[in-house]
This record gives sequence, structure tokens and C-alpha cells, in this order.
Amino acid sequence: MKNKIIATLVAFGLVGSASAIEVNDNLSINGFIDGSYQKTDNSAAANTENLGLDEIEVNFLLNVGSVSGAIHVDTEGGTESVDIEQAHFTYSLDNGVSFTLGRYGSALGLEREDPAGLYTYSRAYNATYNFGDVDSASVEGLTVAYSAEDFSVAVSFEEAAGANLSTADLNTEISVSYTGMENVVLNAGYFVDNGVAGAERDVFGLNATYTAGKALFGAEYISANDDVAANGENAFLVLVDYDVSDKLGVAVRYSEWETSSTNEYSKITIAPNYALTDSLGAILEYSDTDSGTANVDSDQIALELTYTF
Repeated sequence: MKNKIIATLVAFGLVGSASAIEVNDNLSINGFIDGSYQKTDNSAAANTENLGLDEIEVNFLLNVGSVSGAIHVDTEGGTESVDIEQAHFTYSLDNGVSFTLGRYGSALGLEREDPAGLYTYSRAYNATYNFGDVDSASVEGLTVAYSAEDFSVAVSFEEAAGANLSTADLNTEISVSYTGMENVVLNAGYFVDNGVAGAERDVFGLNATYTAGKALFGAEYISANDDVAANGENAFLVLVDYDVSDKLGVAVRYSEWETSSTNEYSKITIAPNYALTDSLGAILEYSDTDSGTANVDSDQIALELTYTF
């Protein structure tokens, strides 16, 4: 069973799961509690082993007339620090145009969702290319979007959360989503990180999902070009998730990514998932990462439990 919702099925990453507890006509609440055990054996570094709470998140979803809003409050890594992951409101016009202002996640990336929105415990590129990971890359800005029956397009003018425009220029993200083919979702986007002088970065991303019966196929390609001459990097992933039964599914993912022109990594992940109840899901994952360089490989096994409401 697909007890998690892949990110591409949620338009532009500005909202969470469609299911929610309705408080009144204007307010709904949803969220999740996520915990795990993981053990990683590293060939060239100390092994790690952790058991604990990974993240708690509560989302307040607001809707009054033509204005909707969301406030996502979370805490990560078992700490007592409470953060505002997202806080934004959207004003929608009758012609399909909308304006979103506030703090939100990127619309790019096949794995841009919270842990409750992924098929696997780990992410495909570890921490290198997860520019769409809302937990580590939320931004503040203004998004202008247009939605039609088969496609959506959005342009975001943004900066990193808490950044100061006096020391960095606004970044720009352009994203397009197309659903005009049966069982297919296509997403493409371009991100311009103006950063500081000598550290600009352009990122192009393309991903797609296709559903055929009990199977979902996903693929992604990312190309990044930096001002630093040694850094033109690329990454890609392919993913298959198959529903063995109403409760049991299996995800298999292969990914490759570069951290520089001379360092390349590959990763294979096998992750059975099981719906213990309608609200409680489990993922058992094994991942093998190969750096292509001797003595820096790793193996990871993890068990993750996610309770959604």
C-alpha cells in the first residue's frame, strides 16, 4: 500500500496531505510524528547508530473566501526547539492566477516533501541535491502562479529563510507541472541562486511519475552549474514502488550524484513499507552507497515509523 504520498502529487509543495481534521469551516489540522532506528557502517569513518524521534509536525490549514493559508510548526531530531517550517497565505483570483507570500518549500525535486511524503527513509542524494527538502531548504518570498486544467506554472522570488537582502540578491525559481497525459505527472523547473559574488548557482530539474496498475515509476534528472569551475554537477534517480497488497508495498530506488567534477556517488535502496493501520506506517530500508573512490563506502539499515493525522 502506498501509505506515503510522493511529493509530485502535491502541487508546488505549498500544502501538506489532503487529509486533515476539520475544526470549523475555516480551519483544519493535520500532521505527523516520525521516529526511527538506523545503523550505518562506514568504511572510512566512525559507524553510527541512532534510535529516537526524528520529527513532529503540526499543520494549521486556513481557508477564508479567496484567501488560504498554512502554518507548519515542527521540531526535529528529538530537540525541544520548535520552528516555523512554513507560514504563508495565498490570494487566488477567478482566472487561475494566485499570489503566495511567506515562508514555504521549493516546488522542485521529486523528494521535496516531509518524511511523511516519501517512499523511503533516506533521500536519494543524501544531503547534496535536496534543494527541495522543505526541512532544510525553506525560503521566504513571493510566488506568482497560474493554474489551468492540465498544467500549472509558478515563479517564486525568494531568499533563504532569515536572509538579509542587503548582503544577497533575490533568488528566482520557475516551476511547471503538466498532468495532461493519463496517469502521468511531469514537473520541470529552473532555480537561480544569486548568492554572493563568486558563489552563484543555476539548477535545472526535471522529474516525472507514471502509475500503471499497482506500480508507480518515478525518475528525476538534475543539472547544477556553479561559478566555481570545478563544480558543474549532475544527479539522477529512478524509483519503482509496487503495491503487493492493500497494506504491503516495496520501493526500489537507484541514484547517482556528483559533489564535484571528480567525486561521484551511487546509491541503491530497497525499502518495503507496511501500513500497520490507516494512520501508522512502517518502512524497513537497506541502502548501499558507493563513492567510486576506495574506502569511503557505506551501508545503512533503518526502520522508520510514521504516524499521520
